[in-house]
Amino acid sequence: MTESHGEQRDSKAFSADLITDPIARAEREASNGLRQYDLGLRIIEDFVYTKDKPFKLRLSMALALHRAALDGISAYAGNFRPAGVKIEGSRHEPPGAHLVAERVEEMCDYVNDNWSSTAVHLAAYIMWRLNWIHPFADGNGRTSRILSYVVLCIRSGLVLPGTNTIPEQIAENRNPYFEALDAADAAFRDRKIIDVSAMERLLEGYLAKQLASAYYLATGGSPTE
Repeated sequence: MTESHGEQRDSKAFSADLITDPIARAEREASNGLRQYDLGLRIIEDFVYTKDKPFKLRLSMALALHRAALDGISAYAGNFRPAGVKIEGSRHEPPGAHLVAERVEEMCDYVNDNWSSTAVHLAAYIMWRLNWIHPFADGNGRTSRILSYVVLCIRSGLVLPGTNTIPEQIAENRNPYFEALDAADAAFRDRKIIDVSAMERLLEGYLAKQLASAYYLATGGSPTE
């Protein structure tokens, strides 16, 4: 028995991009960037100011920060990519979509199991590993940078002062950031080890500049003095 035309049902996937106009998209990305940072700050304050609340990095935290960045822009906001992805300009090939959730959980386990490590090491690890997994169709860099910063602050035990934050400094010139990611990728690919020392050095420099800006603001000095 064949189905009548009225009984047939065909599925059609939603388009991933919700905004196609480049100007409108740029405006939404800018406003979402502020929302994502505000969410990151609320997460930091929640753990820094609640001393009896132990911190555990969760998969849901990464998804929430990604959702804030891509809300209204992509249908995949707050969700892992449904297919493979290629990173232009990099030799690294991210894991298949079916492995993404497991790899993100492993990333969280590493941070939680190594919480006694320095704040800079954990932040550098997240910055590299989330980019290595590349779990999202879009917004991987933005999410890795804010999640790294969240962990850096919480592990340090304070909301880090300074007007030019580490994520902002990276956004101003991404080449050193890409080079540090490539160095960690190469160590993991060629030597099968986790070596984020280049990213650690980069973050240490950015952190020094951020903290220095708070000092100059408080003392009325300037970086040129």
